[in-house]
Amino acid sequence: MKSLIIAGGSGFLGTVLMNYFESKVANIYVLSRTKKPARKNVTYLKWDAKNIGNWAQVFEGADVLINLTGKSVDCRYNDTNKKCILSSRVNATKLLGEVIEACKHPPKIWLNSSTATIYRHSLDKEMDEIKGEIGSGFSVNVAKAWEKQFFSFKLSNTRQVALRTSIVLGNQGGAFVPIKRLTKIGLGGKQGPGNQKVSWIHALDFARSIEFIIENDRIQGVINVVAPKPTTNTMLMLKLRKKLKVPFGIPMSKALLTFGAKIINTETELILKSRNVIPKKLQVEGFTFQFPKLDNALDNLLT
Repeated sequence: MKSLIIAGGSGFLGTVLMNYFESKVANIYVLSRTKKPARKNVTYLKWDAKNIGNWAQVFEGADVLINLTGKSVDCRYNDTNKKCILSSRVNATKLLGEVIEACKHPPKIWLNSSTATIYRHSLDKEMDEIKGEIGSGFSVNVAKAWEKQFFSFKLSNTRQVALRTSIVLGNQGGAFVPIKRLTKIGLGGKQGPGNQKVSWIHALDFARSIEFIIENDRIQGVINVVAPKPTTNTMLMLKLRKKLKVPFGIPMSKALLTFGAKIINTETELILKSRNVIPKKLQVEGFTFQFPKLDNALDNLLT
């Protein structure tokens, strides 16, 4: 692979992908709101995710575009933040599609972020790409609008894949770091009812699955980027306490979580929604997970 473009690549997932592909790709271009000095074969290009600029030149003849752009959902869902969460995703996707359309030699594949949150709250049914049931509410509507904008582009020379990603477990950022911190200070009990499903994937398997999708021409459309077996909130916190050798974890009721969420400016949906999602497409195509089980993943991340 000669060139890889990562839009919105300065966050946690972008860093995971940069570290993974750095030795596998000749040139990596990161589109970021803040210009950073180049390192090895990684070049940072400043963009505002709203207007076409000089950064668009690297799209000509590129191999891969991965779009991770979007305001973090770890905030209060007030009107201002809701508007920004939606517009930052849809507008950036529209802009990138227009740049690709203008290319004589467009990127061979465009992977665009989506979210496993697009499926309904489910305690019973496992959601795959074929029979999964789309949910309702703000987060789902954002995901639907995001994917609608992405697939509105009919690109004959660029394969398109929407990544319905779950919680990515890694030590460099994301949800795992604060969960681990809370557990260490005794706040690692179940959250809410505790039976809500948690779909997750180890950061290394996230990067490996992206590489697998790029190399497998048969994969297109939507794909669930999750580990094979969802766990529950209760089991996740229990295993984490055991691995960290913390003897107790204070459980948090829904009411307490609601109160706490207001204090730290986030939403309880991030914890209470049951994401019961499985990676059927990846498995059918033969992807092998290095960390298929939560125990393996936690052992790796905590050693």
